[in-house]
Amino acid sequence: MQKVTLSQLSGSEKRYRELSDMFREYFGSEPKRYFSAPGRTEICGNHTDHNRGKVMAAAVDLDVIAAVEPTSDGVVTVKSEGYDEDRILLSDLSVAKSEKNTSAALIRGVAAGLSARGYKTGGFRAYTRSNVLKGSGLSSSAAFEVLIGTIFSGLYNGGEVSAVEIAQIAQYSENVYFGKPSGLMDQMASSVGGFTGIDFADPDSPVIEAISLDLDAHGHSLCIIDTRGSHADLTPDYAAIPLEMKSVAEYFGKSCLRELERADVEKNIAALREKVGDRAILRALHFFDENERVESLAEAIKRGDFAEFLRIINLSGESSFKYLQNVYSSAHAGEQGVSLAIYAAKSLLGGEGAARVHGGGFAGTVQAFVPKQKLGRFVSGIENIFGEGSCHVLSIRPYGGAEVEL
Repeated sequence: MQKVTLSQLSGSEKRYRELSDMFREYFGSEPKRYFSAPGRTEICGNHTDHNRGKVMAAAVDLDVIAAVEPTSDGVVTVKSEGYDEDRILLSDLSVAKSEKNTSAALIRGVAAGLSARGYKTGGFRAYTRSNVLKGSGLSSSAAFEVLIGTIFSGLYNGGEVSAVEIAQIAQYSENVYFGKPSGLMDQMASSVGGFTGIDFADPDSPVIEAISLDLDAHGHSLCIIDTRGSHADLTPDYAAIPLEMKSVAEYFGKSCLRELERADVEKNIAALREKVGDRAILRALHFFDENERVESLAEAIKRGDFAEFLRIINLSGESSFKYLQNVYSSAHAGEQGVSLAIYAAKSLLGGEGAARVHGGGFAGTVQAFVPKQKLGRFVSGIENIFGEGSCHVLSIRPYGGAEVEL
């Protein structure tokens, strides 16, 4: 587990002081330690992780932070700003159906995952606050899961639980306890930090490569556009992507697409159309192409070819729109905020930079790489459509889940 100072995070001392005050007012005692876990942005590898694919992602300078006090009562109590208190008895770490889709499920699941791996757990009280926008595509849920894992690691395991293990435990919590069939990318990017390429061929031992990319040196800024669409009733849309991809693999007797080659699918398209349907085939073909794009993107960064970097980002976005089809829900075709944001972004960019659907998609966000000389006009143009504060200019955070020394 990383330990960082507030200055290393470029964090606000005022924000942590306010957090301390909130803790004192709510719990009536003094917080002893502080922790942070960042949101993430997916750079390339859209919806490939759940089929053991390749991704490129980066932690961003928005995070969930916690003021924490260890306790000896075997109870975890978490109060998150703006939400009701969660209280978990560590004596019972079984899956609770009544907790599905709640933060309590995430806490219980992380504790269970740590215990199953032989790590210690113990009680604590925490007050958390977040500036990772919920539903923003920056993965606030993964940041929260990683935060809880990092707290357990710091308080009861000497910080020895690795970033990779915390990510794996966080995914387990989300899949089994929360009830969302997510891949591993969100948790891994939040837990590891920085700009990273991740190969999930072996999900128990993912290959992680730190990649250095200075956007400022290339005269660009990273923007995330919040289209402010509703994520209600979209779980079936998200869940269908990994299921349809895996249905193609199952046709060949495999568990996931990573066990196949693109040629396997291409040679059997006629039979697959009858068995799994056209959309599943298109999503599978996107998977294979996207894996290759991740490799090409890493090579472009390493040789300093930023123009090629932007070209590949745009290609990835086009593939997500046409073949992965996660830009809008077919069940809510009248709501296409992401499509509108992509059009607006590309119009404002005028052939420069890049813009694409971000993360899970459907009603979420758009990612854009914007030349700095166009940044002011870009932000104002986007906010004229989606409202003030809808265009966020972010930086890459080099640290993942960490204990913060004030």
